[in-house]
Amino acid sequence: MIDNSPVKQRLHITFGKFDALVYISNLDVAKMWERVLRRANLPILYSEGFNPRPRLALASALPLGISSECEILDVSLREAIPLEGLAERILATSPAGLRIYGVRDVPIRVTSLAALVRSAEYRIHFEDGIDAALLQSRIDELLQSSHVPQEKERNGKPIIMNARSSIEALSLMDGDLIARLSVGERGNYRPDELLKVMQLDQETVSVHRFRLNLERS
Repeated sequence: MIDNSPVKQRLHITFGKFDALVYISNLDVAKMWERVLRRANLPILYSEGFNPRPRLALASALPLGISSECEILDVSLREAIPLEGLAERILATSPAGLRIYGVRDVPIRVTSLAALVRSAEYRIHFEDGIDAALLQSRIDELLQSSHVPQEKERNGKPIIMNARSSIEALSLMDGDLIARLSVGERGNYRPDELLKVMQLDQETVSVHRFRLNLERS
């Protein structure tokens, strides 16, 4: 069987965002990755047409101000290259705050990451501390609730939706709030929305995304 696909290799790069990079938008992250991979001399595949775009895709948008150790970039290449030493090669051209945790081959026709991601897990740290009993009571109250209001826009008009199913799990660990929230095709629920509904949005927090949960393709 003749393979006419222009994609000769497909990679998933697992990376983290720290320091000043947490304040860079997802659009700028994609542009950053294009520069990084070009400097590392990877044979990135570009789309055809008047405005060629690199065949790069992020698994899930990361809200501004949140650090992460679990982001995944899908990269299509026009030539196959060896993986040995590739992570170090990419890291050598990366800006401060970008960490590379792994690079792996995936099937050329694998389902897109955006279609596979189901939920994300966050650690929310209260910078000034918080009463553990209060936090646990807020967790219990929310988990026992059947309706969590979330304002969205539809046809330019605000509507109130029930976001309860988007809050998959909450727990308390060493004074931090651990949350598993829906992302992807089933809807995106952000940590700031969670804190608001828990009446904790006035607290000073730092948020770290430590896991993306994907459906197996």
